Parts: sequence; structure tokens; C-alpha cells
Amino acid sequence: MPWSNQNGGGGGPWGGGGGGNNQGPWGKGPQPPRGGGNPPDLEELIRRGQDKLREVLPGGGGPGSASTKLIVGLVVLGLVGLWLMQAVYTVQPDERGVELRFGKPKEEISLPGLHMVFWPFETVEMATIVEREMSTGGSSRTGSSDGLMLSGDQNIVDVEFKLLYAVQDPKAFLFNLARPEDTLRQVAESAMREVVGRRPAQDIFRDNREAIATEVRTIIQSGMDAFPSGIAINQVSIEDAAPPREVADAFDEVQRAEQDEDRFVEESNQYANQKLGQARGEGAQLREEAAAYKDRVVNEATGEAGRFLSVYEEYAKAPDVTRSRLYLETLEKVLGGSDKVIIEQDGGGAGVVPYLPLPEVRKNAGGNN
Repeated sequence: MPWSNQNGGGGGPWGGGGGGNNQGPWGKGPQPPRGGGNPPDLEELIRRGQDKLREVLPGGGGPGSASTKLIVGLVVLGLVGLWLMQAVYTVQPDERGVELRFGKPKEEISLPGLHMVFWPFETVEMATIVEREMSTGGSSRTGSSDGLMLSGDQNIVDVEFKLLYAVQDPKAFLFNLARPEDTLRQVAESAMREVVGRRPAQDIFRDNREAIATEVRTIIQSGMDAFPSGIAINQVSIEDAAPPREVADAFDEVQRAEQDEDRFVEESNQYANQKLGQARGEGAQLREEAAAYKDRVVNEATGEAGRFLSVYEEYAKAPDVTRSRLYLETLEKVLGGSDKVIIEQDGGGAGVVPYLPLPEVRKNAGGNN
């Protein structure tokens, strides 16, 4: 050390003596490890390990010995087993495999069964093709704001919906999108917001959910096909649609008012239909009565005219007879109810008392009866 040769006495750089060798600058030399001795040598450890291995292996483990060949065989067998583990793979019935050669996907799709690739130059990626379910929305349940949407009539609604999808093209599903499920969720929420934004809240709550779900499914499928993603949307269903919790009470009041309005309108329509039906019935009855009166009057006039024509025809044949008959019938009608008796002077009137109290006689006769 640099300080071991200074001051001739083996002292430190400041002249401190100590008398002993290998002392440090403060009078103390370097201390050996507590275990005593020098640190172990790496080459010595390797050599000892080789000696112990030769003692264990039969034949001493020299080059060309049986033990060496056995070790080499075991190593080769292990490498082959490792290669087979990486090269041979099994595709399950609910899966499809896509093989990659130098990282580029092949055109062929591996169907269920046992397959092999030339690893490490070829690898395989698996895609599950069974139908899966994805739920989104439902802010009141999840505590997030993903389900809050603005309807066409400026109302905020909380929509929870589910969609069932399956992988139709494993190659596109695995390699066209980095996170296809996240992309599907974003496209589904965007499609639902688009459809809800064009419709009133009443359609979403109860009136037209099926049509909304069908339209949303069409938009999602067209959006996922634009990438393409290899995903097929099988069904979209609206599980729940409700107003936010903060305005639920006010919304319930509005709903009750709308229900009362619908009930009043229905009652007024029933009353109007009742009165209208009654008025129509009365009008039909009046029309029937007027038509009957018309027919009766026309028939009577027609009969009178016919009778007059028949009399006129007879009169035309014998005017004197008909005139006398008319004269006598008219006098009979006029004098038939009279109490006076008129007797002609010529002929049968001779010897008759000019005046008889016939009215009194008749009254007495009537009283006696």
C-alpha cells in the first residue's frame, strides 16, 4: 500500500507509528474476515464440482465415456421434448387457431384437433369463437356515468344494455385490432347514444325498445365491419332504462301527470264517442221517419190522383149521371147529420103537417131508451 513505505517505520502517511506491519493510516492494519482465511477461489469451486460429478457418474465421466454419452442423450432428449411442447398444440372445440410464420399470419385457420408448427419459426395464436356477453351502462348500479345519455326531447336517461357477440373471423379478431373488446364497447356505447339522441325518452322507457335495440345492433355491426374486427353481433337487448337518481322523483311526477292526461283524454274520447253515436242514431231515426212520411204522403197523393182520374173517366163517359151522383153524394154528406127534414112540395109532400117537432121527438125517444 502507498502508506506502508513512508517514514521508514511502516507508519501511516501522517507519521503515526504503530510498530506493527500492515497497519492503516490510523494505526490499524486491514482486518481479515471473521471466519478466518482467504476468500474462496471460483476456479477452485468449479474444479471441485467437476470432481464430485466424476465420482457420482460411473466410468469417471471422461470424454467418450458412457456417462458422457448418457448426459448428452438426456440433454438432446430434453431439447426435443421442449421443441415438441412448443411445436405441437391442440385446438379445442370452442377455439380456432391462427398460425404465424415469422410473425405473419397464415391464410389457413386451424380447426379443432391436434396440430404442429415449426417452432420457433412458426407460432400459433388462439381465438375463442363461442358466443360471449358484454354489459354496458347502468350508472345507478355501477356508479359510473357510462349509461347517462341525452334523448331527443332533451331528457337524461340511464340506459343499461347487453349485447351477445361471437368471433366470426379469428384472423381479423386477433390481428386487426389491439383490444377488440374495448373497441366493441366504445362502438356499442356510441351507437346507443346516437339512437337515443334521435328519439324521445318515452320510446326508450317502454314504447319502442325492440326497434331501438334492432337499430343499435345494425349500427354496431356496420361499425365493427368497417375495421374489420371479425366480430358478429348476434343480439342487443335493453335491460333497463330509467332517469338518473337525482331526478327520479320529479320524473315520476311527470310520468303520473302524463298518465292522468292519457286517462282524461281517453275518458273524453269515450264521452265524445258516446254522444256522437247517440246523435248519429237520432239522426238516422229522423231520416227514416222523414222517408216514411214522404212515402206515405206520396202514396196518398198518388191514390187520390188515381181515384180522381178513375172518377173523371166515368164522368167523361156519362156526365149527367155522374153529375147527379156527385150532387146527391155531396148533399148526403152535408145533410146527413142535420136534424132538419126537408120534404118536397110536389108529389109526396101533400097532407103532411108543415112542421113536426122532430128534434124533441128524437130527444124524448133517446131519453126513453
